[in-house]
Amino acid sequence: MKVENYIYGRLEEEKALLFSVLDPLDYPSMDDALKTAKNMDEGGADILLIGGSTGVQGEMLDNITKQVKEAVNVPVVFFPGNIGTVSKYGDAVYFMSLLNSRNPYWISGAQTLAAPMVKQYGIEPLSVGYMVVEPGGTVGWVGDANCIPRNRPQLAAAIALAAQYMGFKFVITDAGSNPREGHIPLEMVTAVSSVLEVPYIVAGGIRTPQEAKAVIKAGADIVQVGTSFEKEGGVDAVKKFVAAVREGKK
Repeated sequence: MKVENYIYGRLEEEKALLFSVLDPLDYPSMDDALKTAKNMDEGGADILLIGGSTGVQGEMLDNITKQVKEAVNVPVVFFPGNIGTVSKYGDAVYFMSLLNSRNPYWISGAQTLAAPMVKQYGIEPLSVGYMVVEPGGTVGWVGDANCIPRNRPQLAAAIALAAQYMGFKFVITDAGSNPREGHIPLEMVTAVSSVLEVPYIVAGGIRTPQEAKAVIKAGADIVQVGTSFEKEGGVDAVKKFVAAVREGKK
């Protein structure tokens, strides 16, 4: 479990991590996406995730993954929108179960279909319990999620604890891509982190280094940032996020 051990090792060393998300479909060209990937790496992001809620698969995914792997030094992990968001050229994949989906396909069906392919490709599955919080965005719609209300932190904590008891190695709460409401409430971050002994990742709506720091201070171990780097993905922008994340645990 090379990537899993890498993440745990980085957490022991740095206390808090930044995962950067690259959705190739959000960029005008693959060259633009690759440039941002290089900046993410040079800026100090701990993991580079490739994926999106729709359409990131096939030859396009293979090509961008190969190019990113050649250009960066950190692990390249897939953040899948469905069973097609996986390629033999990556290092690992979030092997996720969307625990608050109304559709069993997203809880265990897609995982059943994808498991033989992950094994065949020889990439590492990272066991992830995944929860979608209001408003949920595209991932909430695609995943038919019964989105956790933003004013119900204890509900999120209960689902997170269940995920840990079921054996998931990581837990994620996600508000969806660039939600108008912003990242999940800090009260929810604290409630979820208070019951977990596995790394807790907060995704969706973290737009500034100050917000990233606040989420870490509230209890998260890792923040995932994508849209902010798409809009302002220079090396200095990534470095500011990394510095804020590290500062959040001091």
